[in-house]
Amino acid sequence: MSENMPVNVEIDNGIGSVTFEDDVIAIIAGLAATEVKGVASMAGSMSSSLNEMLGKKDHTKGVKVEVGTEEAAVDLYLSLYYGISIPETCRAVQENVKKAIETMTGLRVVEVNVHVQAVKFEKEAPAEIAAPEEAPAPRVK
Repeated sequence: MSENMPVNVEIDNGIGSVTFEDDVIAIIAGLAATEVKGVASMAGSMSSSLNEMLGKKDHTKGVKVEVGTEEAAVDLYLSLYYGISIPETCRAVQENVKKAIETMTGLRVVEVNVHVQAVKFEKEAPAEIAAPEEAPAPRVK
């Protein structure tokens, strides 16, 4: 897949046309992927990591898209939380991304490829994902 090329997609709806930049599709895909429980983050390149450290938000981090006039294909690079079912989480990501792109753009999504780049451990996971920790015993004087 190509790296988010600046090609416009144009849809003729009989009244006029609607165009989508590839980055629009990539943003939709990235946001839809991170909505799924178990996804820790999008894995990106060194430049997107540097942008993040500088405080610049990169909504296309970890997403590559290939868009035609009627179809789209997406590659996602993800970090998932340890302890979740990776196949179930990836399937949920694929379905959520496909639904979001098709609903918002009218393009037909032909594939959503998920590449698991890393696993983050429970200490890093939010409370709804992480295993509950035992409370420390009260100290008695």
